[in-house]
Parts: sequence; structure tokens; C-alpha cells
Amino acid sequence: MNQYEVMYVIDTALEEQARTDLINRFSGLVEANGGQVDRVDEWGKRRLAYAINYKTEGYYVLMYIAAPAALPRELERNFQINESVLRYMVIRFEGALPPKREPLKPYAPHAAAEAPVEAPAAQEEAPAAEASEQE
Repeated sequence: MNQYEVMYVIDTALEEQARTDLINRFSGLVEANGGQVDRVDEWGKRRLAYAINYKTEGYYVLMYIAAPAALPRELERNFQINESVLRYMVIRFEGALPPKREPLKPYAPHAAAEAPVEAPAAQEEAPAAEASEQE
């Protein structure tokens, strides 16, 4: 069996229960066709790089599977049929599973401004060291 990485983007207009059912449906499809789901990472709602069918946000799902060589074609066929799936990609994956990604934390500009700056102190010490070497 080969290892695959499957990424798909679901329409955000779908309700939470319907979205969960859809994710379970694709996981069940893998298991029904002789594959094994190693991990499902839900990245959540994110902004798309470009509008797809006039939609600017999508719900990202990443799935790692081990499956026979014929399964990716069947999985892609089901992604194409379902209107709630905006985009999908199935690629062959080799090696160990990467660690689970933590969700992105929002940028906090005030925290960066409060951090002490140590660079000026280092610059003050450097001229003093040069002066002692010249003597």
C-alpha cells in the first residue's frame, strides 16, 4: 500500500454537522476501499488565495492515508461529484508522518514592541573593547 496526502477545501456555507458528515464520508470511503486513515487534520476556515465560484473563504482539511494504488482516482471522482468541495489535491507521500501542526496564532504587534532590545547594549561594549586593544 502507498501513502497519500489528501488536502481538500470545503465550502464555508455548509453547516457544522453537514461538514463533519462530509469529512467522515471521505474517511469512510478510504476504509471501504481497502485503505487506512492515519490522521485527519482540520485546519479550519481560512481565506483563499483567489476567489473560487465567488467565494473567498474555505474550510481546509488535510488527511494522511495508506491505500492501494487505485484509491486516489476513486477519491478524486467523489471530490469532483460533491458540490461542497471547492478544491482538492491527492499526492503520494513518502516517509514518516509529520507532527501535527498547531493552529496559527494571531499576530500581536504590541507584544513585539514590549520586548526588550539588547542590541544597543552590545554596541556600547564593542567600542570599549576596541579602545582597550589600542592602548
